[in-house]
Amino acid sequence: MSAIKTSDWTGNDNYFEDFETGAVYRHARGKTIEAIDNVQITNLVMNTAEGHFNEDIMKKRGGMFDQRIQFGGINIAMVVGLAAQDTAENALAELGMDKIRLKAPVVHGDTLYAYSQVLAVEDGDREDAGVVTFHHWGVNQDDKVVFEGERRVLIKRRSHWGDK
Repeated sequence: MSAIKTSDWTGNDNYFEDFETGAVYRHARGKTIEAIDNVQITNLVMNTAEGHFNEDIMKKRGGMFDQRIQFGGINIAMVVGLAAQDTAENALAELGMDKIRLKAPVVHGDTLYAYSQVLAVEDGDREDAGVVTFHHWGVNQDDKVVFEGERRVLIKRRSHWGDK
């Protein structure tokens, strides 16, 4: 029986060497936001903004927000998660996020899709990995941008981690 290598579990085209500045990715999957996605985490982090968990008060307010609004932390996590297969499958570390913008409200039943652009590809402080900076954005089912942000990731080099 042959041993399973970590590289057997990850893609072969998303090592540090595969990223080029300017490349744009439309990620394969979308995710429909369910009530549980929002309400559970809102309660767990003790977010007291009723717009996230009180349907009655949102209906009574009416207007633009006549239903519960998705917690922004979930929107960020969903978009980064949808992008992860292409942008972080060979990651060693998440180095940071910056320029986070929640551009439009998301409500239960909306479906999010993710896109990424490579902003920079740089040598890191270790020879077995490099740093890639991505601009991520998420859109809803109507192609309205709901999230934008930048993320820096330390990604394995094929020369050190790939199959030899």
